Amino acid sequence: MLNVNLGPFAVQVSHLLGLLSLLVAAGVGHLVGRAQKTGIVKVLVDMVLVAMLVARLVFVAIWFDTYRQAPWSIFDIRDGGFTPWAGLLAGLLVAVMRASKSPPLRKPLSLGLIAGVLAWDMSGASGMIGLHTLPTLGFTTLAGESTHLAALSQGKPIVVNLWATWCPPCRSEMPVLAAAQKQETGVRFVFVNQGEDRAVVQHYLRSTGFELANVLIDPSAGLGHEIGSSALPTTLFYDSAGQLIDTHLGALSAASLTSHLASLLALKNPSAKK
Repeated sequence: MLNVNLGPFAVQVSHLLGLLSLLVAAGVGHLVGRAQKTGIVKVLVDMVLVAMLVARLVFVAIWFDTYRQAPWSIFDIRDGGFTPWAGLLAGLLVAVMRASKSPPLRKPLSLGLIAGVLAWDMSGASGMIGLHTLPTLGFTTLAGESTHLAALSQGKPIVVNLWATWCPPCRSEMPVLAAAQKQETGVRFVFVNQGEDRAVVQHYLRSTGFELANVLIDPSAGLGHEIGSSALPTTLFYDSAGQLIDTHLGALSAASLTSHLASLLALKNPSAKK
């Protein structure tokens, strides 16, 4: 399962597990520091905020040439553009600085962080993506022919985008994906429409002028059910062996898509930019 619905909002399972790990860290830190009335919640919050800021800034710096084409998108963090290692280092630096200035904080903070890391590891979140392989469901092309994802992949890495014509974020990311499909010939891009019929999709593509290859019709939204995602758009990144290596919920920016593709292509070309 990739996401759960909380009212009208679709939330990634990995984000919920991350929040749970933070709560475990805060709880353990509170218990350990209770005798000295030393809590670690404020430090954890500061760690997360600094980590997110630094991870975003480093990501923007790495892919600045792409962001240059649409500078406003730098501030739209919904594209998921973060550099995890930079955020992790920044968060740890905050922890070290705070602990160095406050000896009573060291034990509860250290034990709290260890508990949080163990909770994250035991949740299985880090290995959740690797359990999925290319679905074998059958779909219909715009020409009315039956096909499946493996037939379209033909041994290449494949990017599968779940979308619908009524979905504003789907429409906003479509130019980015359409351009990438034309430019990146080493990757197959497949657009699996969820819950609509062929006539609706064909009308939408004609009216917008998008020239997309590999558009598939999934009127029962079976692919979304199989991968455990009710959010649109959802984009799945599979390697050439059909193993899921990455996912993205929500609209992709040019920079975030480029980052995902770099990771995907690096699997067969280790010298590719990460």
